[in-house]
Amino acid sequence: MSLRGRSIGVVIPTRNEAGALPAVLGAMPGFVDAVAIGDFRSTDGTQEIARRHGAIVVDVAGPGYGRACLAAIASLLPVDVIVFVDGDAADDLTAMAELVRPVVDGTADLALGSRVLGRRERGALTPQQIFGNWLACTLIRAIWRRRFTDLGPFRAISRAAFERLGMADQDFGWTVEMQVKAARAGLRTIEIPADYRRRIGVSKVSGTIAGTVRAGIKILWVIGREATRGVGRGAGRP
Repeated sequence: MSLRGRSIGVVIPTRNEAGALPAVLGAMPGFVDAVAIGDFRSTDGTQEIARRHGAIVVDVAGPGYGRACLAAIASLLPVDVIVFVDGDAADDLTAMAELVRPVVDGTADLALGSRVLGRRERGALTPQQIFGNWLACTLIRAIWRRRFTDLGPFRAISRAAFERLGMADQDFGWTVEMQVKAARAGLRTIEIPADYRRRIGVSKVSGTIAGTVRAGIKILWVIGREATRGVGRGAGRP
């Protein structure tokens, strides 16, 4: 149906999200033109649920958040704006119109839904997630002079801007890679408040100590890698 003449595609990475996915797909705004699911070996009927709701389903070759996103994007017909949503029903999709509006209007290249600026249900973010977000955003601001408050998954980016970034991370570093590369490339970014609920089901990352540690290490590694690539602080090539 598009929004103001711009086509919108939604990307959702999944693995065993059958308990949450009906709520996510049922809340999808009417202006969304296509939904693509990148799924890695779900055994609970996630893929069947997605197809019943009209989503494109892609079998992902291996594990990893970024890998699932890249596979789903590759399956989409050309769209003007790509929106990223998690499959756990934690994101409040009623805010999607506000999220994509700056991108559709051409006033921003990347719009981020900030859980820090929005209202959070008690327990929706673990203490380690809150600290990790703060640390990563503090480092980004110190290195690239770009202020972010969150590394949340709910975000929208123009297709043209996405193709400039050369996204490559296969797992936990996906969101921070996008924000760091956007800062390095001088993309126009904006944050909007995004309400956040407790997820349905157990997180594959923050739900385990090992997952939390791996994610934290990878996020810091991505920041360090990008900081040592020799591009000046501010605009530059991705």
